[in-house]
Parts: sequence; structure tokens; C-alpha cells
Amino acid sequence: MNDYYSVRIDARPCTADITDLMAAFLADAGFESFEPDANGLTAYIGAASGDGALAAREALSDFPMETRLEISQQLVKGQDWNEEWEKHYFKPILIDGRCVIHSSFHTDIPAAEYDIVIDPKMAFGTGHHDTTSQMVRHILASDLEGRSVIDMGTGTGILGILAAMRGASGVTGIEIDRPAYENAIENVALNGVRMNLIHGDASSLAGLGPADFLFANINRNIILGDIDRYAAHLKSGGTMLLSGFYEEDTPMIAEAASRHGLELESRLISNRWTALRLVKR
Repeated sequence: MNDYYSVRIDARPCTADITDLMAAFLADAGFESFEPDANGLTAYIGAASGDGALAAREALSDFPMETRLEISQQLVKGQDWNEEWEKHYFKPILIDGRCVIHSSFHTDIPAAEYDIVIDPKMAFGTGHHDTTSQMVRHILASDLEGRSVIDMGTGTGILGILAAMRGASGVTGIEIDRPAYENAIENVALNGVRMNLIHGDASSLAGLGPADFLFANINRNIILGDIDRYAAHLKSGGTMLLSGFYEEDTPMIAEAASRHGLELESRLISNRWTALRLVKR
């Protein structure tokens, strides 16, 4: 059973910009999920990573916005977390009227062209976060029939599952977190699609050929650190979809991408979160 720390961070004053920036800092420190509200946010990190409150204090020690932060934590047992998630946090979501994402326990599900079942169990990717829904929109707008796909940081497997539903062939998801990797295996089986899953990081790309599409919904620092390997495993003329960062991060990511033959083609923006479509020339 995988236990987590639920770290509560109250901010005074608190604004959406403050909670967004806190989430970005905490994501870089290894926190996996976030629940912002009017008074701050609750962040979750695996107990195996160490003291969650200490990790949050260190991550936010140089927080650049004027606010007072109060940090506390509680240990959440794995099974308790799953039950709380199912009861309170994950509701069915319909994206662009074409793709519905829900859990296996939901009953009131709207009809859609693509019906995806996700039982998240702390893995990131239910479509509720702006970055995931933006990536879904990019995928819905892409011709994936017969195309090969690599999904970096696959999380729940949601993006690779949708790609397979849209006719992609040879879909591979790579995930560094063991519980998330195991969760992706479960979700792929729930949806009855074919998707190869690898437990590892960007070094796992070495065993794969170049793909027509590469997805990475991770975070700015990981993308900047690995974009050379991403580009090397994308075919000429192939498409890269990137998200997990803010609009103001776009120039540095686009500049890094251009050094590896990637040209920014379009972007989606929602609540300052951004998803980029790039093409390898």
C-alpha cells in the first residue's frame, strides 16, 4: 500500500496566482497532486520521499510573492486516499463534447465519441487539470491513424489511451513513478486498448525507435532537461505536444526546442497553463 503526506499550505493573502505558483514550485520538488482553494492548497507527496512538510518548506523558502505561508501535514494511508478521491474529488469530465473521462464507479456519464475510464490512485491525469485537458484537445485535433506515439510521464496513461482510441499504432508510455506505472497498466486494461508501458525515465527512450508523435505533460525543468532526447526520438516532420508549465515559460521552452529542430506551430492557454504543438523540421 502506498502512503502519502497530505501537506496543507494556507496563504495570507491568497490569490489564484499565488496557489498556481506554489503548485509549480512544489511540482518541481516532487509533489504529485494539488487541490487549490480560496485559502491556499493541499499538496500530496509519497511518504517514501520523506517529510512532506519539510519538503514544502524547502521548496517555498524563496517564494517570490508577498504572502504568509502556514504549513502542516498529515499521513494518508493509500487505501484511505483512494476512497476519498473516489468520493469527493474525481467527477466525470466532458472535453469539447467529444471525450468523456470518468472512473469505473461513476454511473451518470455523458455520451461521447471517446469514453475513457480512469481509476487514478494518485497518478496524475484525470483531465481535470488544465494541462491534461489541453493535451487532450491537441490530441483530438491530430490525425493519429496508424501513427506511432511516445507518451513521456504517462501518469494514469490517459493521453496514450486516447491516442490508441484515435487509431495510433505502437503507443508507448514511459513513467518513472512505480505506483503510477502500475496504475497505468490497470487503466490500459480497463479501456481495452493496446499500449506498451515502460517503468523508467527519458533514458528508456534509448531502446525505442523514433515516433510520429511525442507527448510530454510533465513540468518545465524536466522538459528543458530532456528535450534533446525527446527530439532525437521524433521523426522528421513529427509532432511534439508539450505541457505542464505556464505561458511565461513558453519562450525558454520554444528556444530550447528550436536548437533541436523543433518549430512552435500553435499553443493552447488556460488559466496561464500552456500546451504547445511543435513540429520537427
